[in-house]
Amino acid sequence: MLRRSSFVQALMSRPWLMALLGLPLVLLLIGAIVALILWHQLPALDVLTDYQPHQPLRVLSADGQLLGEFGAERRRFVPLKDIPKPMQDALLAVEDADFYEHAGIDFSGILRAMLRNLTHSGPLHGASTITQQLARDTYLTKEQRWSRKVVEALLAIKIEHALTKAQILEIYMNQIYLGNRAYGFAAAAERYFGKTLDKLSTAEVAVLIGLPKDPNRLNPAVYPERAKRRQAVVLERLASVGLITAEQAKAAREQSLDIQRPKRLAGIADHAAEMVRQEMLTRFGEEAYTRGLTVTTTLLYAEQAAAQQSLRHALFELERRQPFRGPEAVVDVPVGDGQDEALDAAFDAHPDLGELRTAVLLKVDKGAAELALADGDRITLKGAALRPVQNLKRGAVLRVLESNKQWQVSQTPQAEGAVVTLDPATGAIRALVGGFDFTRNQFNSATQAWRQPGSAFKPFIYSGLIEQGAWAGTLVSDQPFEQGDWTPRNYDGQYEEALTLREALARSKNMVTIRVAQALGPQRARAWAARFGLDEDKQPLNLTIALGTGSVTPLQMAQAYAAFANEGQLPTGWLIQRVQDAQGEVIWKADPPRPRPAVSARNAFMTSQLLAAVAREGTAARASAMLGRWDLYGKTGTTNDAVDAWFCGFQATRAGAVWIGYPQPKSLGERESGGGLALPVWAATMAVALKGQPNVQLSPPAEGLVQVNGDWFYSEFAGDLAIARIGLPAPGEAASAPEGAASDPVKGY
Repeated sequence: MLRRSSFVQALMSRPWLMALLGLPLVLLLIGAIVALILWHQLPALDVLTDYQPHQPLRVLSADGQLLGEFGAERRRFVPLKDIPKPMQDALLAVEDADFYEHAGIDFSGILRAMLRNLTHSGPLHGASTITQQLARDTYLTKEQRWSRKVVEALLAIKIEHALTKAQILEIYMNQIYLGNRAYGFAAAAERYFGKTLDKLSTAEVAVLIGLPKDPNRLNPAVYPERAKRRQAVVLERLASVGLITAEQAKAAREQSLDIQRPKRLAGIADHAAEMVRQEMLTRFGEEAYTRGLTVTTTLLYAEQAAAQQSLRHALFELERRQPFRGPEAVVDVPVGDGQDEALDAAFDAHPDLGELRTAVLLKVDKGAAELALADGDRITLKGAALRPVQNLKRGAVLRVLESNKQWQVSQTPQAEGAVVTLDPATGAIRALVGGFDFTRNQFNSATQAWRQPGSAFKPFIYSGLIEQGAWAGTLVSDQPFEQGDWTPRNYDGQYEEALTLREALARSKNMVTIRVAQALGPQRARAWAARFGLDEDKQPLNLTIALGTGSVTPLQMAQAYAAFANEGQLPTGWLIQRVQDAQGEVIWKADPPRPRPAVSARNAFMTSQLLAAVAREGTAARASAMLGRWDLYGKTGTTNDAVDAWFCGFQATRAGAVWIGYPQPKSLGERESGGGLALPVWAATMAVALKGQPNVQLSPPAEGLVQVNGDWFYSEFAGDLAIARIGLPAPGEAASAPEGAASDPVKGY
């Protein structure tokens, strides 16, 4: 007692000693109080305990190919049991070796990091566990503050109490940000390598495992050299803990990586995917972007790709025939310091448009020109390809295309176009291209562009006359026609005494079609066209209707022509088959609209026979030659001054329409036409759509038609009751009808 008393007296006589010994106790007590306060202020763990990963809206083709994604986060949730065990082990070896031993905080790791930081220069090393990283990424920021680190540690402990180790690892491997808008290792594998987790090589796994340290600075698509250095560190660690051998590590380091660069490629179905996005937003609200919905469309991937590629090719070719307009811009590109920053700014302002690449001129002389591309590559122009740039200055922003491993200066097409194909029997849309490039112009020309159909409208006029008793051999005057100040002309400038309906449609004779429309009357012609789904109020109430001067959309024309292939039944185009949630359950399924009667089966068949003649021997014969088929039906369309170019046609199993024109209507060129511009696009698309399909001609209906000497007639009009001639005097009579009047107006309707 005496000794204790003496010790106490000694302490009391030396206050500084009491303070020194009591300070740790005080700090410990204060720390405990602060921790207790912070613990009660920690957020609830509902986000993790009821983990609902944000997964983007995915749009697929009917055959399961990805067409588009919408959502800020790209994620593919994969259960832990489906993540390869070697990848799990590799992650833990690099990021948290004691994961299964610690309770959220790795104190031994903290000591190792402190010792390392005291004995080495350079960046400070941390010791955050996977649980701490998950807490930080879910609830906190990455700012380097002690207060944030304390909260992070407390959250890690709380998470460890609420979740199992397996749950924590599963969420982490699906949640962690890994650069390039990819969240989770499955999304990163797809983004950087185009593979699923189970298909990754050791070299690729090492790249991904190295990303959590700094996903932006180690992004292999942007900083491949940094990613390779980090990969080497990861491989060394995996070899040191025995997960791979030294030989495997060496082989992985030497393996070349096929990294998918983050450049924007022209999507093959961007306009169609946007239609889906709008529909999903209407049905499910903003949750459509996060709940992992998968929308399966009716589009067929190969057919859609063919439609998109052939349209772009046609627009490139059209642009190639135009005069060079000069560079899109000229930017200041300093030599040496500042060059890379100036180039990056130019590429940001003028992004690539699919295969149409942006290039900045660096230098040019008499023999060659050097240009920089957005991905850092340099290209050289020589010979004829050099001519457009010979007088340009450094910093000129150009467009270039690669063809047969040769680069050429090109231009961004100013014209637009649209392609629609569908199944005539069901209306299922198999391809829909709404324009040259969605990034440049979100306007969907396939569904929103109201344009003049030109001669592609003529089959509906002929169909109306067939309903009144005409047949393929009905003779119609092809002589010049005048009405007031309207003096239309035949496209080829040639006129004949008379032509049969078959010959006239095959050669797209305007005078014949005008007289057919006159025999019907403009009002009847409009009403008949409306049967095919073409808006009646958008067609003129005068004889110019015969030349397609009204307004239609490409989708309407595809549907209208499909009625001829579908026994007169008009299909309604539809795009979405079903919607599935993140678990794969179908939450919405389409109830496809049934085709409605447009015209009789016999009318559709007889009109189709006229269109067959167009495809075999008329203005569309090129389509049959290109495809090597004899079961095609179609019609070209070119409006006055070639403002709009069309091709519409069908086969028994597919119908489609192609339109090309400028957004602000103007001539495509005096030598341009539907047969030259739109027909090749239709043929290239149909070559894919009909691949492997046998030649199948349309069959006549069982009732209502008779065949006489190879020609088809309505049963009630066979023989002398059929319309024999229009705009012509009866045999043996002299012409007496005034110009502009029909000598044989059609009776009734």
